[in-house]
Order: sequence, then structure tokens, then C-alpha cells
Amino acid sequence: MNLPNRILVGLALFCSSQLSVALGKQPNVLFIVCDDLNTHVSTSGYPHIQTPAFDELAAAGMTFRRAYCQYPVCGPSRASFLHGLYPQSTGILDNKSDIREVRPGTISMPQRFKESGYWTGAVGKVFHNEKVDPGEFAWHQMLRFENDEMPMVTRIRKEFEAEHGSIESGKARKLWREFYPTIAPQTRGQQPGYGPTGLQDEQHKDGKNARQIGAWLENKVHGDKPFFMACGIQKPHVPFLAPDQYFDMYPKAELQFTPASLEFWNTVPKIAQTKRHEGFGFTFAEENDALRRDYMQAYHACISFIDAQIGIVFDALQESGHWDDTIVVLTSDHGYLLGEKFMWGKVMLFETCDRVPLVIRVPQSVTKVATDPGSQTEGLVELIDLFPTLAELCGVEPPPELQGQSLSQLIRDPAASGKDFAYTVVTRGPTLGKAIRTQRYRYTRWPRGEELYDLSADPGEERNLASSVGHIATLNRMRAVLDRTEIRAKEASN
Repeated sequence: MNLPNRILVGLALFCSSQLSVALGKQPNVLFIVCDDLNTHVSTSGYPHIQTPAFDELAAAGMTFRRAYCQYPVCGPSRASFLHGLYPQSTGILDNKSDIREVRPGTISMPQRFKESGYWTGAVGKVFHNEKVDPGEFAWHQMLRFENDEMPMVTRIRKEFEAEHGSIESGKARKLWREFYPTIAPQTRGQQPGYGPTGLQDEQHKDGKNARQIGAWLENKVHGDKPFFMACGIQKPHVPFLAPDQYFDMYPKAELQFTPASLEFWNTVPKIAQTKRHEGFGFTFAEENDALRRDYMQAYHACISFIDAQIGIVFDALQESGHWDDTIVVLTSDHGYLLGEKFMWGKVMLFETCDRVPLVIRVPQSVTKVATDPGSQTEGLVELIDLFPTLAELCGVEPPPELQGQSLSQLIRDPAASGKDFAYTVVTRGPTLGKAIRTQRYRYTRWPRGEELYDLSADPGEERNLASSVGHIATLNRMRAVLDRTEIRAKEASN
């Protein structure tokens, strides 16, 4: 759809939504964002794990099979989609920067909803951390929880305090912080830790997050206002911790994966790598089957655990009578590698790192643009499209600088092509790696080197075609698309 038509359609839908607002029919929003969740969910076609809550939402709404983040790291990705801007426009390219300092006056999605008369509340990790969270400017209430103490730790802590004093203050506090990661794999934090916790679901922060959303709905904290509730699901971010029963679902010997190939790195720029695998305990180019199974089991246990908590949120939405007047969005901030290409974690420009699960349900009763139950689309979308989509559907006037595009056309017609491309970047020192994903190809440009993959023939991105004589025309075309995209990605920068 060309730009003038898109604007006309957006204006028409905005006006119809405004009529709904005037009649008191403004829809609610439940926005669920997971942390470091890749496409190891049933709705993304992953067959080795069951995620019934994802399936429940997909059966009632639309699954976006080709959704992409704009930066595969928590802080930059969240700054991007919560403000509807590409990372080069937000200026947030790391986990420490605050958009309020880098780009003053930029309005976030919850802030705009609050300004438009919505009751807004957040639990868990929505913005990257409390330091960059806009607080009362965006939320009426914002809560973050911690896990209860693991039973394996309690006895050890008491013995420690008997000798050193309370771990809450003084020298003992410092000593405990140094000692804690040595107790067990579960206490290692981002080293990373993993394993069953001995806790119940409701003792984990994500269990508390889900139940807090339920309490808000039950107690009708929003009063007569429509609500925008954001549920930040912390897992499967490291440490990979979950209640014991979820580990039992995935016997290590039954886990399936393809051993990594060293041949891949003979044709790919070394700058495409990271060294995060070392933190996981792996040596590059050496397959450690047992350790890989340890981490994969833990990662999958975390996914089944959070799926159960998301199911609790959906139950609460139905029990409160808001299932049919609430738009639900379920997604992740970025993907995650689990040993593919000998790589672990994020900050890479590969499909597994950049593609995210995305399911949206727009009930028929709240807007003329509604999702058909069980529908799917292969159209390309970006996470920056969420802000303009929700603004349009809810009759909320979006900030003029938004760079995303409303998904209303795809919601109307799942067979529509979506965007021509999705754009993702990462930093390498002071420079950027930049990737374009089209329906068929992924092209990545580094300061030193290029990558080109034909995903229709090579979905695992194992064969870099950038030096292939037979793909010169494709390579030149993708270079030109990337040049144009980068200009647009910087349009709203200060």
C-alpha cells in the first residue's frame, strides 16, 4: 500500500474509532511482552514444546508468523517498540541509556494511552528497568516483584548469617553477594544460572505478575476508564529458573537439535559473532552435547512455566468479563540462540535472534477491524508497528513521529503481503551491523563483510551467498534497499 492510501485508511479507521470512543466503546488493551523468548513456541511452528496459552490466544486471534524486533537486546528493543521508532531514531543502542535524556520529549505508548483517558498499569519488566521507566508519566500503577528465596538457599543463608550477621547490611552483605553465585547452578545469575527452584509458581516473579493482573481485573482498579495493562514476563531470560515440574516435562535425552557446523563460519564475517558462548561455558567450534541439553531443558522449562502464567492472565480476563472488550497482544522483545552456529544468547543478526512470536486478538465487539479466530499471516511486520496499531484500534491519537505502520490491513486480510522488509540492527563497538529481511532473503551488512541468505531454500541460514556470482543482482538490490531503509530509520532522530 502506498503512503497516501495508508494515511487515508488510517484516518478513516481513526475516525471510526473516535466514534466508538464517543459511544463509550473504547477497547481495553492487555499487552504481554516476554523477555528473551525465541520462537520455541507452538504458534511459531516449533514442534518440540507445548504452549497451550499461546494456542488459546491464537485460536481466538491472529498469529503473525514473520514478526521481527528492531534490535535483539532488551533495552534497545523495548525503547524501540514502546516508542514506535527505529533504534537509530530513539538513540538507544545499549541497556544503559535513557530515552528521556537521549531524546527528550519522546512519548511512549503507555504514556499516550494514559494521556488519552486510559487507566494504565504495569507489572514486571515492560521498560528495560526501573531507571528508564517513565513511572507516573506512563502508569497509574507500576509494580515489580522478586522470586521468593529458594529452599536450597534458606538453610545456607541462616548458617552464613549466624557467622557473619545479616546479609542486608555491612560487610556481610558484600560477602554474601560474592558467596551466593557459588552455592549452586541456580544461584549463578547471568553467568548464567539454571535449574529447578523448589518454589511454587506463585512464588516466582512471573507467577506474581500474572496474579497481580488478575487482582487488578477482579478489583476493577480501572473504575469506569478503559484500561491499558502491560504484563512484563521476565522468563525465559537468564537465569533459566522455573518450578521443578516444568523441568520434568523435558527429559534431556529427548531434546532435539542439530549440531552446529564450523563450515558456516568459513564464509561469514567474524564480526557477526559474539563471545557470549564463553559465559555459558562453551568453547567455540566444540559441541558440548551434555551442557547444551542442560541449558535447553532449562530454557524450555521456563517457556512452559510462563505459558502457564499467561494462561492465568487469560482466565482472569475471561472471569472479569473483559475477554470480549479487550485487545490482547502477546510477543517477545527479541529471539535467542541456543547453540545454533556455536552461538548463545542475543545481539546477533540471525533469524533465530531477530524473529519473535506475535499473536494479537482484536474482538469483533470492539472495532470494525477485528481478527478472524485462528487466522495466520506470513506478512512481514516489525515490533515498531504495535504502537500505531493499538493507537488506531483504540482511537488514541498517535505521536506524529511514529515510524511503524498499523497492522490493520493484515488484520483485515491475512493474505496481504505486509511490509516489504523488516529492519534490525546491532552494535559492534562504535559501529552498527544492519540487516534487511524480505519475504525471501536476509541481507546483513557489517563494517567489514556481508551476508546474504535465501531463506526459502536455506531457512537455517547456513549458506552465505554474498560471494556467489549467481546472486550479484540480488545482492545489489538488497544493498539498495538497505541504503534507503537506513535513511528512513534515521528520519526521526534528533
